[in-house]
Amino acid sequence: MAVDREQVLRAAATLLMRKSTATMDEVARAAGISRATLNRQFAGRDALIRALEDLGIAECEAAAARAAVDDGPVADAVRRLVRELEPAAGLLAFLYSENQLFEGDEQNEGWARIDAGLVALFRRGQETGEFRIDLSPVWLTEALYGLLVSAAWAICEGRVAPKDFTTNIAELLLGGAIRREQK
Repeated sequence: MAVDREQVLRAAATLLMRKSTATMDEVARAAGISRATLNRQFAGRDALIRALEDLGIAECEAAAARAAVDDGPVADAVRRLVRELEPAAGLLAFLYSENQLFEGDEQNEGWARIDAGLVALFRRGQETGEFRIDLSPVWLTEALYGLLVSAAWAICEGRVAPKDFTTNIAELLLGGAIRREQK
């Protein structure tokens, strides 16, 4: 029987978001496969984490493409992006807590591409006059990441309704970012 690698990764992500210290045995059980089968797919926890990272990057890049972030008003593009990122939020929440992914020479270049795209989105919002210029595009990018992760954790713990994901994140972020007319 062939093992669906993506299914294994998604099961691992779901478990690891709830329990970041889960063992490889627990990951195998969550994926419905044996530990030996898991080991054939991923030569240890680090390989599993790196595969999850690759999946997370692919999910983010695909979400940005589906959201057509270069089209229309930036506030609308942010709302579309958050909506498209929602299915990957749990995975991103887990990855966000894996500090080794963001340190040193082995940092995946995919994160830099994603960061650059988000910074460009927020910069465009400033250039078109939609967004405040006193908040840097880098800060707005980091704020978006933080809100995505916080919402994913709150939903996982049952403290926030999943249906409110997009609205809660987009409106909170945009409420602080949108430029208001001076009185």
